[in-house]
Amino acid sequence: MAILTIESLHKNYGYIQALKNVSFTVPQGSVFGILGPNGSGKTTLLGIIMDILRPTSGSVKLFDEVPGPKHRKQIGTFLETPNFYHYLNAVQNLNIAAAIKGRGQEDIERVLKLVSLDQRKLSKFSTYSLGMKQRLAIASCLLGNPDVLIFDEPTNGLDPVGIAETRELIKKLNKEGKTIIMASHLLDEVEKVCTHVAILQKGTLITHGHVDEILVQEDIVEAGAANMQQLLSALQSYPGAAQVAMNEHHVEAFFPNGTARLEAVNKYCFEQGIILNHLRLRKKSLEAKFFELTQNNK
Repeated sequence: MAILTIESLHKNYGYIQALKNVSFTVPQGSVFGILGPNGSGKTTLLGIIMDILRPTSGSVKLFDEVPGPKHRKQIGTFLETPNFYHYLNAVQNLNIAAAIKGRGQEDIERVLKLVSLDQRKLSKFSTYSLGMKQRLAIASCLLGNPDVLIFDEPTNGLDPVGIAETRELIKKLNKEGKTIIMASHLLDEVEKVCTHVAILQKGTLITHGHVDEILVQEDIVEAGAANMQQLLSALQSYPGAAQVAMNEHHVEAFFPNGTARLEAVNKYCFEQGIILNHLRLRKKSLEAKFFELTQNNK
């Protein structure tokens, strides 16, 4: 079953196109990252999913149905900075959140344990670290045991410890069967916790799919020889090379991550009558891959 299906979604603010023909599907049980630079349309998209904003055109389905109040009760959302009463403790704040939601009063002890705040449940919110405040916000999302969680920049403003805590919590919730949809501008965050990703750039969907396919790292073999054209031609026929191109100084052959073998490349070139004067293996970073994807679609 698809948790979320978005088809041909457009959102205009006057002459500004915040979303342009966006379509993708979120599979059940996934951690689905909506990745893009600030201003790419991520928060607008989440607002439409949660019925806070109306699309200009296009459709949204939740659980394979046209969404209504019953569907949105199955979703826990965290779309803003944690906003609790500073002079109240965790239990008191969650009691208020449960009363506003109209559900989850009996869930408070369970969710506090789930986010590892049960030992600090009687401490005032003002004494919490940023990471603890974020985890209390996630605990509030979990009241009523929703099937789906939607987070907007869940590690925003956190220190490295808080980021690590939030990442581990997201993984833990996913292992317990929750489908999680999260917007982020941090490539590292999406790569470490998400199973699927959709990349937005200025309101346009660049690509979407499994993280291992979209954000794949590559091996790059740099090679040089006296006759660069002969080397380029030879490597273009090399088995396993996904792409071969010449830059200013070398011929570059691109291979799926972990598959390049320098000895084999050297032997192949020698058998073609080419003596290499340069041979080096380097990795294309995720940052370079992301930059390439977004720059090519400006």
